[in-house]
Amino acid sequence: MSLMGPVQHLWMSLAGVAASFPTSGIQVFVAAESRLCPPGWAGVVVLGNAGIATAPNAAAADILRRSLSGLPTGTALQVERWGGEPHVLDVLGPAALAYLDEQEFQPWAGADVDVLPPGHPNLARFVATVGQDEAEESGIDEVTSSVFVVRDGTEVTAAAGYRHWPGSVAHLCVLTDSRFRRRGLARTVASSAVADALRNRLLPQWRARPEPSRRLAGRLGFRGLGSQVSLLIERPTVHRGSETPLVEDAP
Repeated sequence: MSLMGPVQHLWMSLAGVAASFPTSGIQVFVAAESRLCPPGWAGVVVLGNAGIATAPNAAAADILRRSLSGLPTGTALQVERWGGEPHVLDVLGPAALAYLDEQEFQPWAGADVDVLPPGHPNLARFVATVGQDEAEESGIDEVTSSVFVVRDGTEVTAAAGYRHWPGSVAHLCVLTDSRFRRRGLARTVASSAVADALRNRLLPQWRARPEPSRRLAGRLGFRGLGSQVSLLIERPTVHRGSETPLVEDAP
């Protein structure tokens, strides 16, 4: 089964405007309500050899088009490529986008797994132990599914679940206490979460920046289909006596 069609449909639905993937290259759209990136940022999603990009306003879209013009599609995902780019203030990513179906899934049974509802007090204690930064990176506080956990005694040491996205997509979230890493616990809880998503006829999605997380996805059978990057572009200002939005030089 080809997953590219459903995955393209997912990201088009998040663009905030009527967007479509070109045959090749990157198509840029103005979309103030885009969910491809944080509010006010520009977002680029590349799947295979084609991509879509959204910008919060026309001036930012023009900057993005000029920056991408004539370059290979993949360069849009290279952080160093944006380092000296005028008017680009910050970059988030790139994050790899990986997916699987039932045939590709490689389940893993390790330690015993318990199931908790989202928001359970044991999860709150786990997040407090791990730290807010790692919890936010994992997205574990935002899961809408059941949460699959491994314990050390009564304390949660690893947890995984997923957030329901448009298009029947299950966005995986996995977090392990650093004191209990390299024991296969992340793989164990993630496998349970993926199995649950597939039982519910959802398309599992794994989005990750760190290489260890990407390797874990590969062990479970996830296949990389693309990447995502977000760019903070200077806000346009209208100079006195002109109706044309201009981008000011950074101070």
